[in-house]
Amino acid sequence: MSYTAPLKDMLFNIKHLANIDQIAQIPAFEEAGFDTAQAVLEECAKLNEGVIAPLNWDGDRNPSSFKDGVVTTTPGFKAAFKQYAEGGWQGLQHPVDFGGQGLPKTIGAACGEMLNSANMSFALCPLLSDGAIEALLTAGSDELKATYLEKLVSGQWTGTMNLTEPQAGSDLALVRTRAEPQPDGTYKIFGTKIFITYGEHDMADNIVHLVLARVQGAPEGVKGISLFVVPKFMVNKDGSLGARNDVHCVSIEHKMGIKASPTAVLQYGDNGGAVGYLVGQENRGLEYMFIMMNAARYAVGVQGIAVAERAYQKAVQYAKDRVQSRPVDGSVNASAPIIHHPDVKRMLMTMRAYTEGCRAMASVAAAAYDAAHHHPDADVRKQNAAFYEFMVPLVKGYSTEMSLEVTSLGVQVHGGMGFIEETGAAQYYRDAKILTIYEGTTAIQANDLVGRKTARDGGQTAKAIAKQIEATETELAKGSAQAQAVGKRLKAAREAFVDVVDFVAGNTKASPNAVFAGSVPYLMLAGNLVAGWQLARALLVAEELSAQGEEKAFMDAKVTTARFYADHILAKAPGIRDSIVEGADSVTALALEAF
Repeated sequence: MSYTAPLKDMLFNIKHLANIDQIAQIPAFEEAGFDTAQAVLEECAKLNEGVIAPLNWDGDRNPSSFKDGVVTTTPGFKAAFKQYAEGGWQGLQHPVDFGGQGLPKTIGAACGEMLNSANMSFALCPLLSDGAIEALLTAGSDELKATYLEKLVSGQWTGTMNLTEPQAGSDLALVRTRAEPQPDGTYKIFGTKIFITYGEHDMADNIVHLVLARVQGAPEGVKGISLFVVPKFMVNKDGSLGARNDVHCVSIEHKMGIKASPTAVLQYGDNGGAVGYLVGQENRGLEYMFIMMNAARYAVGVQGIAVAERAYQKAVQYAKDRVQSRPVDGSVNASAPIIHHPDVKRMLMTMRAYTEGCRAMASVAAAAYDAAHHHPDADVRKQNAAFYEFMVPLVKGYSTEMSLEVTSLGVQVHGGMGFIEETGAAQYYRDAKILTIYEGTTAIQANDLVGRKTARDGGQTAKAIAKQIEATETELAKGSAQAQAVGKRLKAAREAFVDVVDFVAGNTKASPNAVFAGSVPYLMLAGNLVAGWQLARALLVAEELSAQGEEKAFMDAKVTTARFYADHILAKAPGIRDSIVEGADSVTALALEAF
């Protein structure tokens, strides 16, 4: 059940694809070059491998429990969270002004992957706190920041996002939780929120809920939603904890996966109203919540990469140990470990290529985020912001869908033993399923990619990315036979992508059903292309470094993985293009009563 952080691959991406030393030239990040990245990642690996990963299996068998309004987390979680917080890991990417370390996302994202590989249920608590911190940094008053941020950044307190209600899943226009203004400037909050991750637990002194609610008389629909801070315990003027607020957990869900993470039903206002504090201005809650959502969407994509990595490591170990059947080429004259069989190698290579491709894509997206938020040049900020915004649905949508395929293959490599819980392969498969659902389903990511990211600017951002990919193809064409083969696949995939971008940009208004029928395939095509592009860039670097004798075995494996991705995954792109551009009618043709 052990986990080893893939430090070499992470550091390769950070150095050669995300260009950390360029990020270190940004004034905010002078201390955050490659040496810092290496030191931080090595420390992070020790904590995750030694302390947090061993709790993962226990969390699945012995999940959080609920009794009389109290949630008790898996044995060991509370002590591990204390160690995590005391090590300063919650504050890694957050501002120094509030006790954080102010490191770039490029480093923080790799640490996030390790934490989620080690134990996804555990990692969800810091993930939600990160979202709450982002929202308060962006829209909170000075008083709210002073009261809550330092304690959230230190991990003494944790944060939640409260969007969903029994009648309002992804449709936030239906939110009914109400907020009544009080003479002292506070609000009384009444309502029920469901699916609240770590909405109640025993790992921190206080829980800071960020809650969407409607102020009386607000406009209908999403335009009338406001955002409130509702602490579990009131905070006194001196920062100490006061009375219990009127928010209570009434149950936690029994789930398919992420069992150790308590998913709470929270009731606000049973005893006169929970005290809430407005974040920013009334009726702008959705805008602020999207800041949390965007941070969380990227983080969920990283969760997909993380669980895929853990499943891959487990499958490789099993394939090396499990002896079954003689190899088809006669290379061993008796039953041999199953890793000798070509189809097992195909499955393991698929797992590896998907995981490395998505990791590279996420690393490059993180670097764009850092430049978009901190670069001194306004034009550079703008270009990177457009690129990062385009990447978010890809990182979230493609990386999580691929994690389902990878964790399923992990079970398959184990054969019948994979279907038996005691091997642990099934846990990764069950845990992965939620990733395509929460923080906006794959279809919601695809809607975002079509509407906000492609149709809105007539496909300009998408085509600018295609131009960058074309430049990589030119480099590949000058290279080795491997590079040229990858370049050929990359070119075909890019051309398929550009065709789809034209189709989406040209038809979203006139034929919305035709475009949205292919929205998820478009997302998958775009994610496939960008991950393949990053592996193609990696191949160019790896060939050069291998020729110089640097980490030769690692570099040669990187080249082989990039070639496999091109031949077996990127090669699917033209077919997906056909189904989107030519296949819309057959999606929508069947009469509703025929289903």
